[in-house]
Amino acid sequence: MNFSSKLLENAVYEFSRLPGVGQKTALRLVLHLLKQDTGDVQRFSSAMVKLRTEIQHCGTCHNISDSAVCEICASHKRDHGLICVVEDTRDVMAIENTNQYNGVYHVLGGLISPMDGVGPADLAIDSLVERIKTGEVNEVVFALSATMEGDTTIFYLHKRLKDAVVIISTIARGIAFGGELEYVDEITLGRSIATRVPYENSLSR
Repeated sequence: MNFSSKLLENAVYEFSRLPGVGQKTALRLVLHLLKQDTGDVQRFSSAMVKLRTEIQHCGTCHNISDSAVCEICASHKRDHGLICVVEDTRDVMAIENTNQYNGVYHVLGGLISPMDGVGPADLAIDSLVERIKTGEVNEVVFALSATMEGDTTIFYLHKRLKDAVVIISTIARGIAFGGELEYVDEITLGRSIATRVPYENSLSR
């Protein structure tokens, strides 16, 4: 792609580095910004910089947060004896949108995937075990994507938690194998949370 301006080329290159954004889409976005007021573009730029420099991760659940403890973990209205284990922040948002869950979360930060070089040590698993050791947790719900990596992660977590005095359950499989949680419609996901089953029962299916 030939550019009439080096500044334009550099901006398109940076946008094209975003996932799912090709050069043509990047060019369209950059040209759109060029048509906006300088103030609008500055606000956009400032929001991106503040996102990168000021964002935090909750010290309890590892969810993305504006403060050291996220709003969910800080809420007295949530059931802190119920922990939903998810892959990342997108899954927290998906489950929250169902309005079917009132517990707290634990964000692993990924899934075990030997092919991608991701092992248990790369995930927030030890902190989950420590949370359960406090004795305040009654149930742990595995809400991970119905993929090979998701099942591998659940199997590993179950082994780590099998001696803990907690109920271990998993969301009901109204979700097709290979499906990722963030793309599941809210009704199906909500029902899967509400009708969760003991993890041992899911092994026989």
